[in-house]
Amino acid sequence: MRIAHLGHAELRTPKLEESVNFFKNVLGLEETERTGQSVYMRAWGDWEHHTLILTESDHPGVEHFGWRVGAPEDVEAFAKEIEARGEKVTRVEAGTEKGQGDAIRFSYPGGQTMELYYDVEKFQPGIKRSALKNAPQKPPYRGLGVRRLDHINVLSSDVTKARTWLQEVLGFNLREHLYVEDNVEGGSWLSVTSQVHDIAIMQDATGQNGRLHHLAYWLDNREDVLRAADMLTDEGTIIEAGPGKHGITQAFFIYLLEPGGNRIELFSGGYQIFAPDWEPIKWSKDEIEKSIIWWGSPLPQEFFIYGT
Repeated sequence: MRIAHLGHAELRTPKLEESVNFFKNVLGLEETERTGQSVYMRAWGDWEHHTLILTESDHPGVEHFGWRVGAPEDVEAFAKEIEARGEKVTRVEAGTEKGQGDAIRFSYPGGQTMELYYDVEKFQPGIKRSALKNAPQKPPYRGLGVRRLDHINVLSSDVTKARTWLQEVLGFNLREHLYVEDNVEGGSWLSVTSQVHDIAIMQDATGQNGRLHHLAYWLDNREDVLRAADMLTDEGTIIEAGPGKHGITQAFFIYLLEPGGNRIELFSGGYQIFAPDWEPIKWSKDEIEKSIIWWGSPLPQEFFIYGT
C-alpha cells in the first residue's frame, strides 16, 4: 500500500465569496461545483474534480487535506494500520465529498485531519478541452494562471513526532530537515513523489498543534512568479514575503494572505529526487539563516508566528 500524491485541501474561510473571487480571478482557479457552504475548485493543470474546497466558517484554517492512495484496496489497508496505531478512523461514504469515492479521515500527531481516498471523478473539460491531448484543459488566461496544487505546509508542536509518524505509517520519505537546536527539529520536508516535498511540518512558535502554515500553488518558472508580484501589487494584494529563494527545497517564492486569512505560497523552482537511497539533507542551527533565505529580504516575524 502506498500514498500516490497530494489530492486536495479544504480551507475554512469567514469570507467565502471574497475567497472564491480571489482564487478564481486573481490566482486563476476554475470553479467545479457548489454545494451547501462549500465551493469546489481546481487549477487548470489539475486532472481531478477538485484540488481545493473553500468552506464558509467563522474562522480560517484547514478543515482537512486529502491524499490519493495507489490502489482501491489501500484505503481500507491504511485504515487498519492507522487504527492499530491507536488513532480513530472515520469512514466517509462515496459522494459525501463531491466527486470522490469512499474515504477515511483521521488525525495524526501533527494535529491536522487527513483523508485517504482512491476513487475520484476526473475533470471533464467540455468546451474547455485543449487540442493538446495531454493537458486537462485549455489555460484559462485569467489572473495569474497557477498550474496546479503543489504542496501543503503545516504547523506542529512536535515536528519529530509528526514526521516520524508520516514515515512509519504512511510511507513518506524525509528529504530535508532543519535543527534549531542540537536535538530540536524545527522543520521537516517530506514527499511520496519525486518532488522535494509534498508536505512540510514546521515547529509552531506558539506551542499549538494542528494549524496550517500555507498551501502552495505551482507556477512554471521564476518569470511567472515575478509577473505574479507585479499583478498582485497592481490588484492591491499585500505580499507578505518575497520574491526570494529558500535554501531548503531551493524554492522560488511569494507568500500572501487570501481574503479569508489563509496563507498561500506561489512556488516555482525546487528540485526532483529520483535516487532510492537518498540521504536526507540536514541543516544545523548554525545554518538557519541561509536555509530559510538563500537570497532575498528576511522573512517578517509574523511568518513564523501566524497560522490558521
